[in-house]
Amino acid sequence: MEQAVFTNMCMIYDDSSNDNTIGTRRILVQDRLNKNWSGITFPGGHVEKDEPFVESTIREIKEETGLTISNLKLCGVKQFQTREDARYVVFLYKTNCFEGELKSSDEGNVFWIKADEIDNYPLANDFRQMYDVFINEDMSEFYYNKNWGIRLL
Repeated sequence: MEQAVFTNMCMIYDDSSNDNTIGTRRILVQDRLNKNWSGITFPGGHVEKDEPFVESTIREIKEETGLTISNLKLCGVKQFQTREDARYVVFLYKTNCFEGELKSSDEGNVFWIKADEIDNYPLANDFRQMYDVFINEDMSEFYYNKNWGIRLL
């Protein structure tokens, strides 16, 4: 029987300005402090046992950003096999529904950037390809094959 690890990540975007094009909207990023996967990414974390995927994402975002999110849209999945041969699955969500006061956590500093400026930041390994899944309606999966080659499907 295959073992699995479930995690989540959420792109929170603010399209409250009059210009709603993807490039000019603000997105919330996290500068992760984890030495194993540091750099700019979106907040998220592990799904706890007996916890629904959406509720785990809402909880993780609250813990890491101080924001309460709602109306999450599943926009993709990332998956790979771990060294222990478990399937590691990241559910990729996005939302523009949020409230609260932004605050950073032990996971990393969180701040808003313009979406079209994302490549100006030191991104976490493979995050640029993951970002493409978040914003491209024609993609829904980020997959590492057994040779660690990336496939976007």
